[in-house]
Formats: sequence, C-alpha cells, structure tokens
Amino acid sequence: MSGAGPGGDHARYWCISRVPSAGVTLMKIPKPTEADRERFTGLVPDAPQVEIKPMFGNLGAFVNGNMFMGLFGSDVGIKLPEDEQQRLLAEPGAGPFGPEERPMGGYVAIPADWPAGTAGDWIGKSLAYVAALPPKKPKAAKPRR
Repeated sequence: MSGAGPGGDHARYWCISRVPSAGVTLMKIPKPTEADRERFTGLVPDAPQVEIKPMFGNLGAFVNGNMFMGLFGSDVGIKLPEDEQQRLLAEPGAGPFGPEERPMGGYVAIPADWPAGTAGDWIGKSLAYVAALPPKKPKAAKPRR
C-alpha cells in the first residue's frame, strides 16, 4: 500500500500482524532517493553471478538467489555471519538494518559516511559469505485463477 501514511509522509506502509488478536501494526518502508539508488548500485560488486532486483520500492543485490546486500531508504545493509556482524556493529555509524519495528536478522547497516573502498571490503565479505550458502530454490509458480 503506498501513499501518504500516518504523519502525512509518503513512505510506504505494510500491515504486519502475526497474532490476530494483537491488531494491526504499520511498518514504515522508506523510499530511497535517486542518489541512494546510485550509491547502492555503485557499491554492488561487478560479478557475473550478482543480480540487482527491486524489493518493496528499494533494491536488493543477490547471489544464487540469496540477498547479500540491500537498500532500505538511505541505508545499505549487508548479510554477515554472527562474528562479523558484531565486528561491524562496533564501528561508529553501523546499526540494525531494515524497519525499526522489525530489523532484518543477519543484516547490518554500514555507516553512511564510509568511502566506497571501506564499504567495499565489507560488501566483499558479505558476497563471499552468501555465495557459500546453498542456492535458493525458485518458488513454484502460483496457479492462475
């Protein structure tokens, strides 16, 4: 659902509720600027197995069907093993990645002020880690109604 949400801004909102009696929770999905998209695509490694796909108005970079890097508003997040997540989270400016209400497990937002070379070292670790995971199997096509 897109358009003006609570507060009158133009971010996207998704209704999330795991418990029917808990009511509806709105999760804000920020839109990236064109500059955010350019920064993201400039940081994605130029490798034949890497694919960039749109995701909920943002972008994701995938290897073997698994996302290793994502854009969420202006934040760039990378998937890392637990020990590397902790090392990155110790860096000033790094933090949780994804919606504030429900950050994505296994992903850390890299500091926004990092130069491409520093970010690229961590992105390379993410790509290597995710490339070693089992390939994601494509979902079966839903039957047409």
